[in-house]
Amino acid sequence: MSETTETMTTSPAELESGLMARLQALLHHKEMQRFLKFAVVGAIGYVVDFGTFNGLLLLGWLAAVTLALPFGLTMTETGLAGAVSFTMAVISNFIWNRYWTYPDSRSKPILRQFLTFYGINVAGMVIRIPILELLSGPLGRLAGSTFPGLTEATAIWAGKNAALIVAVVVVMFWNFFVNRYWTYNDVD
Repeated sequence: MSETTETMTTSPAELESGLMARLQALLHHKEMQRFLKFAVVGAIGYVVDFGTFNGLLLLGWLAAVTLALPFGLTMTETGLAGAVSFTMAVISNFIWNRYWTYPDSRSKPILRQFLTFYGINVAGMVIRIPILELLSGPLGRLAGSTFPGLTEATAIWAGKNAALIVAVVVVMFWNFFVNRYWTYNDVD
């Protein structure tokens, strides 16, 4: 009597089908949908942020301003433009998040919710400003050495914007998780 051994094999089509089903389930999960909406709102906020940041740099209104901060630190035109543009983006993001990402979160008074949201984002700004100040110079030099045809002004601009991108990505995760569980904790 011979024994037959059955081996379980999964075809590539079955693997792909199972993977797609898991991906669809993940995308339909309520928190994932909120995160994706939050990311879209963040993209809108980034446009507001990027436009305001670069508009202020182009206008040059803050070029001669340097603020002395505690611990011997200073804030230059880059940090100041970043603070103003960040504030504009926070206002935009709050409106979009309150009415689109978390429409069921309006059980709290709007002013209280905005102040909570703004406070969390101010903490995000405390994370963001050092990233802008510390990375813009090195990233500008990197751009200048990587692309030798760039003018010095273009390399500096590229460094400031590359630092802004890094700061936005880091702060996005901070903002989503803290806001989700503090500002919008009244939703399921």
